[in-house]
Amino acid sequence: MSLRLSTVILPVRPWHEGGRDQWERAERLGFHTAYTYDHLTWRTFRDGPWYAAVPTLTAAAAVTDRLRLGTLVTSPNFRHPVTLAKDLMTLDDVSGGRITLGIGAGGNGFDALALGQEEWSPRERADRFAEFVPLLDRLLTESALTHHGTFYSAVEARGIPGCVQRPRLPFAVAATGPRGVKLAASHGQAWVTAGDPKVFEGTPDQSLEALRGQVGKLEKALAEIGRESDTIEKVLLTGFTPERGTMLESVDAFVDFAGRHRELGFTEIVIHAPIPDSDFAADEAVFERIATEALAQLDA
Repeated sequence: MSLRLSTVILPVRPWHEGGRDQWERAERLGFHTAYTYDHLTWRTFRDGPWYAAVPTLTAAAAVTDRLRLGTLVTSPNFRHPVTLAKDLMTLDDVSGGRITLGIGAGGNGFDALALGQEEWSPRERADRFAEFVPLLDRLLTESALTHHGTFYSAVEARGIPGCVQRPRLPFAVAATGPRGVKLAASHGQAWVTAGDPKVFEGTPDQSLEALRGQVGKLEKALAEIGRESDTIEKVLLTGFTPERGTMLESVDAFVDFAGRHRELGFTEIVIHAPIPDSDFAADEAVFERIATEALAQLDA
């Protein structure tokens, strides 16, 4: 698989004050996919503007034609499979079949308790994710479904007419633990990682080694079900590994970063659109040059 370059547009700008422009620019620059985070609030942006993912992606679909769009990632924190499936089916229709669902187990903090629920243990979170993904898969591929699970139920839930993309829109499953990686292998058209938090403050070599181990776990999970490695995209969400402060400083710096990670088997690298005065601050001109020049330089 050839390497693809995608971007994340955090939903912090009002649509008519730069929000729309970012999505149109992403298409103009030739990114493969433009994602957004599916949170109610997030980290240092908690006390500032933050807009909802589904309406944002719907608006983005209306002002773009070729750019793929998606979440990175949606989680069970405040989503239910039945309502999420209907939202996704509609998004896929509005976009003409350009939606990818990035989905993960989520974590505690930020919006995890926004609906007033008790904090989930790691075991419960994993159990919920293991039930959420297969049920969502069925809701997007079956015209009618009744299911009574431990955490989620559906009663005569209709999925008509289904997704534009068949049999359903692709899942990009974010996971590094053994149960999540198995879900990625069995249900994902892509697998997503942001690296290993244990070495976010480490060295680039330590990060590479940790990522090599994660890719190895995915390969093992794929082999166990008889699935070929090249049938699943391997997506690296950047901005958290030790190189986060240097990889967008120049085209050459990014090409070096991308080349080392492509050798591990990654097929898609995702970079954040710059946000001034934040952890994602970067030079806009360099960001645009990376978008338009880096892949050609990498293949030269």
